[in-house]
Amino acid sequence: MEPSKDYLFKYKGFYFAVKNTSLEYVASLEDFEIKDSDIFLATYPKSGTVWTQNILSLIIHEGHRNGTENVATMDRIPWLEYRTENKDYAALPLPRIFATHLPYYLVPRDLRNKRACIIYVTRNPKDVMVSYYHFSKYISTLEEVPDFNVFMERFLAGKVLASSWLDHVAGWYSHAEDFNILFLTYEEMKKDLRSAVLKICNFLGRKLSEEEVDSVVRQAAFENMRKDPRANYENLPDDIVAKDKGSFLRKGTVGDWKNIMTVAQSERFDKVLKEKMKILPIKFIWDINDEM
Repeated sequence: MEPSKDYLFKYKGFYFAVKNTSLEYVASLEDFEIKDSDIFLATYPKSGTVWTQNILSLIIHEGHRNGTENVATMDRIPWLEYRTENKDYAALPLPRIFATHLPYYLVPRDLRNKRACIIYVTRNPKDVMVSYYHFSKYISTLEEVPDFNVFMERFLAGKVLASSWLDHVAGWYSHAEDFNILFLTYEEMKKDLRSAVLKICNFLGRKLSEEEVDSVVRQAAFENMRKDPRANYENLPDDIVAKDKGSFLRKGTVGDWKNIMTVAQSERFDKVLKEKMKILPIKFIWDINDEM
């Protein structure tokens, strides 16, 4: 049941990818210097991170929106805890935007002073798990667990990258008053992307024209993103991804869990998580397949 130490290490109860970061660097993030204009996108893995990264890039950077700049998503919105290159984050143009899978208690200390903006996106955990399962076949920094039943038990036990889904979500929601934070769900973004874009703009204080909002919504539609090499992380090296086994953006649907989980597995999942989820102030969409 335990994850392989070749792939994951634990720091303060949270699993990180061995090949992407180090314990020393993660520990240093508590003192990471925050600027008031900073924007953080926080998620549990496979909850719509790349999609929201692209939406933020389209909102903030006119050059991304109008096609005059061709900057990779990872350069535009780097991962806080996974420094793939020795970039000087202090020198990034303002506003700086960072993506992170960190739990609330491991983020930079200054974020708790309601400095900077945090956008936290959640997704139905069944869809998260299924997306995670497929993603582990595609990306070499994750341990592949071929047996889905074994993978599900690991996921339910929090013995995967980013540890327990429930702890991650519950932690951010229950400590919301400590942060300047906007909560979104993947499902509401799928249902009404324009409203989600306007919520983000309002939260960040960005005033876009109707035409600019239309452009963001059009370009952030999932099928359009799949065709965009920046949004689909197509510049990742072959030693990181198995390009013959998929792509960074896979389906982007709601309810895909029903295509892989058996009735027994779904019931087992519900038994473990659904009762505990009643404490969360989110209504999860479990039973629709709302494709874009």
